Amino acid sequence: MIKVNAVKRALALLTKNLRIFLLSMVLANIAGEMYLNMLPLYLKSLNANVLQVGLFFTIAQIVPLVLQVIGGWISDNLGRLRSVAIGSSLGVFSYIGLILAPTWQWVLAGHGLQSITRALVGPSFGAFIAEETAEENRARVFGVTDVIYTVVTVIGPPLGGWLADTIGFKFMLLVAGILYSAATIIRILLARHASKTGGAEAQPRKLTANGLRTSIWAIGGLIFTGGLLTWLLVTDGARDIAFSMSFQLMPLYLEEIGGLSYQDIGWLSSVFGITRMITGIPAGWLADKKGERLSIAIGFGFEFIALLVFINMSGFLWYAVSWGIFGIAVGIMSPAYQSLLSKAIPERMRGTAFGLIDSSLGLFSLPAPAIGAWMWERYSPMLPIKITAGIVLASILPVALRFKITKKDKDAIARAEEKYAEAYPVTPETKAG
Repeated sequence: MIKVNAVKRALALLTKNLRIFLLSMVLANIAGEMYLNMLPLYLKSLNANVLQVGLFFTIAQIVPLVLQVIGGWISDNLGRLRSVAIGSSLGVFSYIGLILAPTWQWVLAGHGLQSITRALVGPSFGAFIAEETAEENRARVFGVTDVIYTVVTVIGPPLGGWLADTIGFKFMLLVAGILYSAATIIRILLARHASKTGGAEAQPRKLTANGLRTSIWAIGGLIFTGGLLTWLLVTDGARDIAFSMSFQLMPLYLEEIGGLSYQDIGWLSSVFGITRMITGIPAGWLADKKGERLSIAIGFGFEFIALLVFINMSGFLWYAVSWGIFGIAVGIMSPAYQSLLSKAIPERMRGTAFGLIDSSLGLFSLPAPAIGAWMWERYSPMLPIKITAGIVLASILPVALRFKITKKDKDAIARAEEKYAEAYPVTPETKAG
């Protein structure tokens, strides 16, 4: 059990702005978890088959490929909170599209608008947290924010499953839209307040094609040096491909083969969230004290164990055990990964870097849902899951050997900062801001 005073010390690391920011994130992502967890089943209720569901998720991944880079760049130049507020405002309209969609093809329109929202919000999330914390405490802060953020996986999925089961998908989406609208109001007010208190929010930089090009080239140089950022991208890319191939179809597997109800599926996500919450704060401490790569390697090991349980067992209780181990795995890995990634990227380019990395991962995993659906139909629903387990196990070795910041990485970061300074020279106005 986590001691109460340890939790209080951990929460004390969060600034006031960060606490309000996280409140808005919790509300917005409860809404997101309510519908995303049920999305394959919503598509099925609109007469989509397994192959069409796989195709849906493949198409849905195309939009973020370009937009996340632009969203991260906008975040670097206009400010983290302003970018979040703009993206969240667009997100309100996506729920209207989801509710009004008459067929599964029309759901793509609302979901596509959500992709634009995530492109503006996603890169700002980790960048804002990193900038609100000291480097020596960063993994612990990411652990705390992970615990708070994980509330969404405890509340959202079972709430969404219960509403979909008892009233219907449309009403569930309406409730999610109301929660998201509340989060948007908080984000807009927070951005307006920050714009009056100085810093990047008060001194937005002009958006230029040359600035975007310089930022992309600088981050690209870091990625292709063969150092830490390269290996972070390779291992996370392989993991993303594997899980996109198998877990996008997981609700269908649990319903059709596992025999679970919508509410049962929602409760599995809650089990995942609870164990992730319990693990997050001590995991952040472990990463700060013993190093991030140890935590990430341990996390991959737990993911492999969770997959073994799922492959070899059946029934709600065993699935819950598997999901609980998954929660421990992600709880251990997430703060360490976010902390290490933030250290491998210059502060003023974190938004662009997070967006570019997410886009690269999306490009790698673009065909994965369709491939997983093809394997399901052609061979076995279990085959994509077994391949996922193999990729997770193989990832442990490069994590143990390569996940550390070397002199080569520090030199590459310095070169990237020089390129950035050339594109965005410091003026008396920006110094004053």
